[in-house]
Amino acid sequence: MGISFSEYKDVIDLTPYPRPVPYDTQEEMSAACDELLHFLLYEKGTIAAFSATYENKRENVRRYMNIRPAHPVPAEILAVQDRLFWTETLRRGIAELSECREYSHGLCLWEGDITRINADAIVNAANKTLLGCFLPGHNCIDNIIHSRAGMQMRNDCAKIMSEQGKTEECGNTKVTRGYNLPCRYVFHSVGPMILREVTEEQRAQLRSCYLSVLNQAEEMGLKSVAFCCLSTGVFNFPREDAAEIATGTVLNWKLRHPESGLKVIFDTYLKEDTQVYTHILNMI
Repeated sequence: MGISFSEYKDVIDLTPYPRPVPYDTQEEMSAACDELLHFLLYEKGTIAAFSATYENKRENVRRYMNIRPAHPVPAEILAVQDRLFWTETLRRGIAELSECREYSHGLCLWEGDITRINADAIVNAANKTLLGCFLPGHNCIDNIIHSRAGMQMRNDCAKIMSEQGKTEECGNTKVTRGYNLPCRYVFHSVGPMILREVTEEQRAQLRSCYLSVLNQAEEMGLKSVAFCCLSTGVFNFPREDAAEIATGTVLNWKLRHPESGLKVIFDTYLKEDTQVYTHILNMI
């Protein structure tokens, strides 16, 4: 087992993250990209002039962030990053919980980008290093969450892993701030990776992911948590089986905790997942 929340919560800062004043213009955002690229390339011992389009510069910021190891970032660079990333968060649009379709027992469904949800916490499908995806520009949820939250998230995860002294086991969850995402917290949970047939041990590990998140959210007194489709996608857990485990585990937890007011949102990004969850939730 890894270290508990009480053993690492003082290693990182979990207080509410301040929201910066957003940029007004594309020109300001482009200048912010220039400054971030200068910093990221300077760390690598490279100097470059930037004449690319804003879109190309912004993609390069992400790619260099993805491969950057956990390391402290100067406050003035974080200030630039945070203004840019929070501006992008606002421009993508923040999804309120009232937009979710609600079913019985406080279970909800929302189709869309989980980084837009204004829940107390969202759940990231992490890998066992907990440091995020290092593949430049990769579109897994782990990469997207880290890329939109900011460089602070990888640093927090590195501190937790250093305190733990080993990689994260399947079924466990660690908490960081959400930084430049609408959510207050991100729960990083490691689900099983399926290579051939799904085993009973892997089913138990996936159930443990959901239980560890729910128990942690309840311990922290949160009012809402949004789950992505854990272990599907690149981890290859069949979506129908994963959805049945997710909804069944959450429903059983809710029935065992009737005093809890925790709202649980199942976030789907693909139409196929939405159809599967809609079918299951309509039967509850």
